[in-house]
Amino acid sequence: MLFNSLTFLIFFAIVLGLYYLPLNWQIKKFNLLTASYLFYAAWNPPFVLLLWLSTLVDWFIASKMALADNQRKKKLLLIISLTVNLGLLAYFKYATFVLDNFVLLINSLNISYHPVLPSIILPVGISFYTFQTLSYTIDVYRGGKPSKSFLDFALFVTFFPQLVAGPIVRSSYFLPQCETPKQATSQQLGWGLSLLIIGLFQKSILADSLLAPIVEQVFNNATQTGALDNWLGMFAFSGQIFFDFAGYSTCAIGAALCFGFILPDNFHAPYAAIGFSDFWRRWHISLSTWLRDYLYISLGGNRNGSYQTYRNLLITMLLGGLWHGAAWGFLIWGALHGFYLMVERALKPHFKDAKWLELTSVKFLLALMTYLLICFAWVFFRAPDVFTAFTMLKVMFVGQATAQIVPLTFQPLTVILVIGSLFLFQWFNREHHLEQVVQKLPAKIWAGILAILMLWLLLAPGDQRAFIYFQF
Repeated sequence: MLFNSLTFLIFFAIVLGLYYLPLNWQIKKFNLLTASYLFYAAWNPPFVLLLWLSTLVDWFIASKMALADNQRKKKLLLIISLTVNLGLLAYFKYATFVLDNFVLLINSLNISYHPVLPSIILPVGISFYTFQTLSYTIDVYRGGKPSKSFLDFALFVTFFPQLVAGPIVRSSYFLPQCETPKQATSQQLGWGLSLLIIGLFQKSILADSLLAPIVEQVFNNATQTGALDNWLGMFAFSGQIFFDFAGYSTCAIGAALCFGFILPDNFHAPYAAIGFSDFWRRWHISLSTWLRDYLYISLGGNRNGSYQTYRNLLITMLLGGLWHGAAWGFLIWGALHGFYLMVERALKPHFKDAKWLELTSVKFLLALMTYLLICFAWVFFRAPDVFTAFTMLKVMFVGQATAQIVPLTFQPLTVILVIGSLFLFQWFNREHHLEQVVQKLPAKIWAGILAILMLWLLLAPGDQRAFIYFQF
C-alpha cells in the first residue's frame, strides 16, 4: 500500500476517523496496531509473521534482560536477540548474494558448481524494523528500562506511517508517547496534512514525473550515452533519491502527526552540507545516528587513536552500504563515504585555525564540492552493476569511445532547473527546518502554495512508482 495511491488515502481516512471516535486509549492503540498489520499485509500477508516474531522475541528478551542478576546473562540474551534479528535479515536479504558470489568464486577455479538458487522474496521494510527492534534490546542491555506494556511495544515496532521506510525511531522517543492519550491539536492536524501534501508532491511530481524518466534513460543506456547525458543523469538521480526518500519521510511524519504522534526529522538540507560528517548529520538522520550510537561507538569510536578511528569509520560506512542492499555497488558506495570521512578527518586539524573557511563564498564552494563528490558515489548506488558505474564515470570524464551514441529525449533544462533550485533552496535554508520556513510566509501565500501542489497532484498524479527505499 503506497502513500501515493488512492488505496492508502482511503485507508488513512478510515483509520483517522476511527482514531477520533470517543474510545478508550487502549482501544485506540489496539486499532492503530491492527491498522498497521493490515497496512503491512497489503504487500505480502505471510510476512506479518516475521513482524510478530521480531516483536515477541525482543519483548521477551528485553523483559528477561531487565531481571537478569549478572552481566553474563544479559550478554547471552543480547546475543540471542542479535542472532535472531540479524539472522532473519541475513537470510532474506543476503543469502542469494553470498551464494551467487560463492558460485562465481568456485567456477573461477575451474570447478563446475551450479546449485539451484533459492527463490527468496525480500520482506518490505525488514531492514528498518529490524534496526528499530534491535535498538530497543540494546538500550535495555545498556541499562534502559523495558516497556511495561506489550501493546505499546508492538505498536512501536509496527506503527504504519514509518513501518516500511523509516524514520528509524528509538523506543525512548516513541514509547513515552504511548503512555498518555494522544490527540492532534488543530495546528498539528493542519501541519500534518500539509506535510502529506508536500511529501506526495516531492515523490509523485518531482521524483517520479520529472526526474525518474531521465534517470532511467541514462542509467539503462549508460554504456552508450554521451558525457553530458551521463552528468545530467547523475545529477538527476541525486534529486530523484532525495525527493523520493525525503518525500516518504515527510509523509510518514505528517501522517503520524495527524494522530498526535511526533516522529524525528530524517532530512535537513543534506545537499547544503559542508563536508561529509555534516552530510551524515543531515541525510537519513535516523540511520546515521543509529550507526553512530550502536556500531561506531561500540567499535571504539574515536577514542583509541587515528588508526582505530579510521578503521571504525570505514567499517561503519561499509556496513551502512551493505544495509542498503546485497550488491557490490552498495559496498563501494559505503566505502567511498568511509574514504571521504577519513580524508576529512585527516585534513581537519590542519585547517582548524583558517579564518578564510568562515567566508560565505568559501563555504558555498565547499558545499558544492561536497555535493559533487556525493553525486559520484550515487552512481555506484544507482547503476545496475559495478561495470556500468565505472563505464559511466569514465565517459563523464573522457567521453564516449563507441561510434554510436544513444540519442536521449529528455530536456537538460529540466535537470538544471530542478537540481539547481533544490541546491539553492537547501543552501539558503540550511539552518532552518521546513516548518520555520513556512512560518515566515503569510498564511494566504502558504494556502495558495498548498492549493497549487494539490491541484498539480490531481491533474498529474504520476504512475504510482514504489518508493526507492522499499527495496531496503
